[in-house]
Parts: sequence; structure tokens; C-alpha cells
Amino acid sequence: MSNKSLRIEPTPGFSPQIGRLVSMLTDVRNGTLSAVAGLSMRQLDHLHDDESNSIGALLAHMAAAERIYQIVTFEERDPSPDEEAHIGDAATLGDAGRQTLRGRTLDHYLAEMENVRQVTLAKLGARDDGWLERSLGHMPEMNAHWAWFHVMEDEVGHRGQIRWLRSRIPM
Repeated sequence: MSNKSLRIEPTPGFSPQIGRLVSMLTDVRNGTLSAVAGLSMRQLDHLHDDESNSIGALLAHMAAAERIYQIVTFEERDPSPDEEAHIGDAATLGDAGRQTLRGRTLDHYLAEMENVRQVTLAKLGARDDGWLERSLGHMPEMNAHWAWFHVMEDEVGHRGQIRWLRSRIPM
């Protein structure tokens, strides 16, 4: 057995529940980084078939989804048309993403994901556990805890796709 901690515990610098959330976000991200380690641009751009997304597009989507939930939870509003246009193809994937989310290095995608994550961590660090449970003003059916769970759920699901796609890239 490795010495890696297999515990979800509060992360120093955050309130207890938010610290646990940060611990989970970090663990999920570490798994994603492991799943894409060493991929070339050719591998990132590979399309398994006419309906699949590339690994690079899925990485861009992870960053876009996190950005959307920053807006939804921290700013308690929907993304503006300008923000939606900027996030664009990465949020929706599909045909447009298959065309535009290409020709980028792994370092590009990882930097984009890291930049978004740093904003998330700064914003989470400024909040308390009560914030996680409050309904969002513009979406009373949702609380921030569910939203950030969904960010993790989305990344884990797409990481599974990435692993499946990676195992099928022709040499």
C-alpha cells in the first residue's frame, strides 16, 4: 500500500466543509492530470469517430464548465452573452468543438485549467461553510455545494472518456 493519503480532510486555509470540497477537487484534478500525462498534440486532437470529442476538447470543456460554475455560484448569475461567446465551443462541445478545439498543446490546456482553478480556490477561500448550503439567489433550486459537486462529477465523467479515448488512439 502506498503512503498516499486516502482521506478526505479539510484543506488548511479553508473552512472545514469547503476544505473538504477543495480536497476532493484536488484529488479529481490529480487523476485527470495523470490520465493525460505525456499526450502529444496529435493525441489531444485525435477524433475516435465523427461523434466523439477529442481529449483536448474535453480538457477545454473541464475549464469552461468550472468557469461557468464560478459565475453561477460566486457571482450568482447566469453567464452573459459575451462570457458564453468566450467559453463557447468548449462548453457545448459537439460539431463546433470538433472544428475549433484543435492544434493546442497539453501545456496550453493544463495552463487554462490551472488558471481557472486558481480563481476557484481564491473565491472558495473567501467563503464559509454556510455559503455552501444557501440557495443561489438566481437559482433557488440549487445550492453552491451541489454546483461544485457537479463540477467534480463532470470532470470525473470526462476523465473516464479520456481514458477510454486514450486507449484507442492509433499508434
